[in-house]
Amino acid sequence: MNAPSRLVLPAAVLALTSITHAKLDFAKEILPLLESRCFKCHKAEHEENGKIVKPKGDQRLDAAWTLLKGFKDVIPVVPKEPGKSAIVTVTTLPKDDDMFMPPEGKADPLTAEEINRIKTWIIEGADFGTWEGNLTGKPAETPAVAKAPAKERAHDIFYKKLAEGALPPAAETLKAMQAAGAQVTPLMPGSALLRVDFLTGVTKCDDKAVAVLAPIKDNIAHLDLARTSVTDAAMKSLAQMPRLTRLDLRRTKITDAGLAALAPLKHLTYLNLFATEVTDKGLASLASMKSLTHIYLFESKVTEAGVAKLQAALPDADIVNNVDLTASSDRPQAGGKGRKKK
Repeated sequence: MNAPSRLVLPAAVLALTSITHAKLDFAKEILPLLESRCFKCHKAEHEENGKIVKPKGDQRLDAAWTLLKGFKDVIPVVPKEPGKSAIVTVTTLPKDDDMFMPPEGKADPLTAEEINRIKTWIIEGADFGTWEGNLTGKPAETPAVAKAPAKERAHDIFYKKLAEGALPPAAETLKAMQAAGAQVTPLMPGSALLRVDFLTGVTKCDDKAVAVLAPIKDNIAHLDLARTSVTDAAMKSLAQMPRLTRLDLRRTKITDAGLAALAPLKHLTYLNLFATEVTDKGLASLASMKSLTHIYLFESKVTEAGVAKLQAALPDADIVNNVDLTASSDRPQAGGKGRKKK
């Protein structure tokens, strides 16, 4: 079954147009996807044709607790954080990537609509309902201890304040985004802020596709343009997104000139420039962007001297340049930080 070239966004549209919409039903809408694409290779150790079969990579996806716990530092599902959920990362990689799931011949790839459904379910909190799955190997639970009500996280406070004054876009507007190959999901349930990526439409995304996002420029908080064909020209469109906080430009044609155009983004905290043509000259443009807290520069054209100068200008920022990519979990494509070389 081939993935469609255009994305249908029923769950995303519903989430954006009604704060009281019903959450996705895991048993009916998510579990069947896991059963057909994942369980064959990623279920508990069992006997098959007289042989003991272990889960591939020791990663199990056949229970709620294993999806949340993961194996080592690979976590399949991180509630409310699709960008940190491995199940989203590996299913949206290029099909020729060694980490793409499911592997060719094992099961049909997830369609764009199915991936968006999983992402929306995760954003909504990854509610499994009454489903527990295979409890084999589940660690014994410790007795429940009464806890004081959790304080509102600084992260949530930040985005709640950022969303003030933003209105949810109309369904008709989102359809135009769909035609440009974009996946659009709410940043969090009930919020007018959006997360936008082109993970299933990388080849379709160019400067014109980014320009199509103009009607929702006031809503975009996270934008992933990794591996797309965007150039410096698209940065002018990004500069018009006042609530943009995270920007991923990995493996794009962005140069120093493009970075200079990002200066108006007063809320930008995360910027990924992995494998771009950016040099020390471009870093000079970032020095004045005091909101930046995470900058990724590995495999770009910057020098250690340039990075040191930027670090001096942004002393509180985590700037990652040289990394050790020997561990698959540290791959930049997984969306996390690389491991700094010692």
